[in-house]
Amino acid sequence: MSLRLEFNDEIRDALRIPPEEQEGRFRKELAVRLYEKYEKGLLTLGKARQLAGMEKWDFLLLLAQEGIPRQYDKDELDRDLATLDQFK
Repeated sequence: MSLRLEFNDEIRDALRIPPEEQEGRFRKELAVRLYEKYEKGLLTLGKARQLAGMEKWDFLLLLAQEGIPRQYDKDELDRDLATLDQFK
């Protein structure tokens, strides 16, 4: 199943975004805002990045530019530490 969001011409014409950039920009904006509300269970980092169509590090940079802190819990820390131990 896919989700489709449509805007009428009046809204699209009012946007100050070139038509060829609108879809990508909307995907990024939506991904950032849904990730920002992750504490409410809306979208994980991985899925938000996928929605934005960006690589992980590029999406993390976008979050930083938007002033949105990365959600990082103890489970993620434990996984990262276990990964580092494998390289010792």
